[in-house]
Amino acid sequence: MTAAAEKILRRAEEVGVEVWLQAADVDGTASFGIGEDVPVVTASVFKIPIALELARQAAEGVRDLGDRIAVPPGHPTPSPYGFATFRHEVVMSWHDLAILMIGISDNVATDLILAEVGKDSVNATLRRLGLTQTAVPQDCAELLATIGEDLGLAYEDDERVLSELTCEQVSALRALQPENTCRTTAAEMTRLLGLIWRDEAAPPQACADVRHWTGLQVWPHRLRSGFPDDGIRTSGKTGTLPAVRNEVGVVEYPDGGRYAVSVFTRAEDSRSRVPERDAFIGFAAATAVESLRTA
Repeated sequence: MTAAAEKILRRAEEVGVEVWLQAADVDGTASFGIGEDVPVVTASVFKIPIALELARQAAEGVRDLGDRIAVPPGHPTPSPYGFATFRHEVVMSWHDLAILMIGISDNVATDLILAEVGKDSVNATLRRLGLTQTAVPQDCAELLATIGEDLGLAYEDDERVLSELTCEQVSALRALQPENTCRTTAAEMTRLLGLIWRDEAAPPQACADVRHWTGLQVWPHRLRSGFPDDGIRTSGKTGTLPAVRNEVGVVEYPDGGRYAVSVFTRAEDSRSRVPERDAFIGFAAATAVESLRTA
């Protein structure tokens, strides 16, 4: 085991999480991983493949990102941000819906887009790219509904209840079992990001759209916390479920170095307000990337 891996695992134990990660040179072959081939739940990280499929279909003329869709209030998909909080109808383009899906992880926007592009198409694109362990079998409403069914309450009903789940309750949630939900591996997500950043996942315009959307993510408390230098650009997508904190993204240095990073964590409890666990993702990513840059 390398010194970098020992450092990451030691910090993971201190903050109370398991970790699966990979960092990979976008323009080379070097990589660093810890359990990178182990299946993990994506949580909202699955919105990256959905964004790619939307952008691919647009680039290939199947749809127009400028077309408008009216979104009335009261959509059944729960979300703590965005459309679920709106009181009035909104008319927005598919391009702008994608910004909300990635930028603030809007679940309603996600389900509208996935219904438009189709799960079969998303999964077919993943297969075409050789990502055999990555799958999107559910939309947000379906995924969150399993939590409600497993616990006997609506997912959004009581944050306190969700944060106080026992280890047994957490382990029993289908949403936290890769075989029963949206899933991937750290290695496959870094591969997907590398394909997007090299314009190999879809037509160049589609890849550029996904890079743009991930660059607009507003959350600085995970991946970006490990790279505080203003000269370093980070683009990414978080994922959160009870006991789960994830983020995948690309880190770009002023010297031209580009590194795809995927960090997936699962905590020993389901508390939602544990900032050191969010910061751990940035720490782990920075440690992994630094090991590549100094090799």
